[in-house]
Amino acid sequence: MSQAAIVLVSCPAELAEKIAEKVVVERLAACVNILPSMTSVYLWQGKLCRESESLLLIKIQASGYADLEKRIKELHTYEVPEIIMVSIAAGYFPYLNWIAESVGAKTERPERMEN
Repeated sequence: MSQAAIVLVSCPAELAEKIAEKVVVERLAACVNILPSMTSVYLWQGKLCRESESLLLIKIQASGYADLEKRIKELHTYEVPEIIMVSIAAGYFPYLNWIAESVGAKTERPERMEN
């Protein structure tokens, strides 16, 4: 059974890259995929809301969830942000191993790589 997990976080599009970069550079996450455009419909304080948001798929070790949640709450603009961890039951072993090696111990700040 894998110790890896995916954390789902919805946020305003303008905040997505900031959160993604911070949690990767701070080694709270191995990788963050940003799904750039979705519409969320929900009730908040008795009102029907419709928001355009991005969805972050954050790959972590489950043992690091509490630290990641704390950091996301510091960076996020919502009063009650969506932060949901989903355990990974199985996956390609080399990828899951890479997640484990990528989080935790902080090293020097990585160079920024552009495609």
